[in-house]
Amino acid sequence: MNKPRLTPLTKKVAACLLKLVILGLAFYFIYRAVLKNMGSLQQFMVMVGHLNKRVVLAIMVIVVLLMIANWLLESLKWRYITKNLSPMTVWLAIESVFCGLTWAIFTPNRIGEYGGRIMFLPARKRIHGVLVMGVGAFGQTLASCVLGALSLTWFIYAYVHPNPWLMLCIFLVALAYVALLTILYFDIKWLVSLLTRIKYVKKYHRFFDIISRYKFSELLAIVGFSMARVLAFTIQYYLIIHLLVPQIPVHQIVLAMFAFYFVQSVIPSLDILDIGVRGFAADKIFGYITNQHIAIIVAVSIIYIVNLIIPAILGSVFVLKMKFFERAA
Repeated sequence: MNKPRLTPLTKKVAACLLKLVILGLAFYFIYRAVLKNMGSLQQFMVMVGHLNKRVVLAIMVIVVLLMIANWLLESLKWRYITKNLSPMTVWLAIESVFCGLTWAIFTPNRIGEYGGRIMFLPARKRIHGVLVMGVGAFGQTLASCVLGALSLTWFIYAYVHPNPWLMLCIFLVALAYVALLTILYFDIKWLVSLLTRIKYVKKYHRFFDIISRYKFSELLAIVGFSMARVLAFTIQYYLIIHLLVPQIPVHQIVLAMFAFYFVQSVIPSLDILDIGVRGFAADKIFGYITNQHIAIIVAVSIIYIVNLIIPAILGSVFVLKMKFFERAA
């Protein structure tokens, strides 16, 4: 018996409704995020009120430019990752990344970002798109966690002062973690072979094959893009924290931020609640360095708004361009 087919009009109406639902959810969560951070925004204005307005404006302009650079780097990485799957222009890559950010704002652990991006790929390539995006996410995790694990080790040594044997164990665990993560990433064919041995995954081996095609040089390039992104948002954090708490030395801010990235990466959360998780984690880490707790939480809120809320708003424009019922020709 033939399955009933949707008429072009039905598809068009259904696509419009889906887009409206996505935009409705996104703007609801954006609205809640803005309300949640309103106190931090007001506190920020009070804190910088006595500072040179030109300096504050210049720093905020640089922070916004770094946000653009950050997501442009991610777009270039996404374009690079998909070059053998479905070549795209830089602009299309930018559209898909920003659209993904709109989806991410209302989904657990930003998983909706995958859905937003792959909708800009041909229908027959979308499952592959999820997997290659996973490679890019793995590369970003490697960049953040390697720096984070080593920095967290320094942090524990410098501020917690465990006994030498415990410190040695922590250091060895950190090295083992970094080594394992690095091996799994750069020997990704081995990881794919492990996955395809799983009974329920084996039948989808043709989708996983795309992952094993990445060469070492390509995987290294993906990490390069990821490291550049880490540098971009580390400078953002440094500029805002230094603006609010200028007495903290540069190296302490940078190393504490790397430790913060590591803690943040291992804690899943709904993106709307992510600011609370971020603020709590940053406050606990920087609490060993400074007693300016409010300033640290405010700095985290400002970066959250600049890096995630503003791009999610911009990405809403590209939600309208998604094709839900494109035929897998």
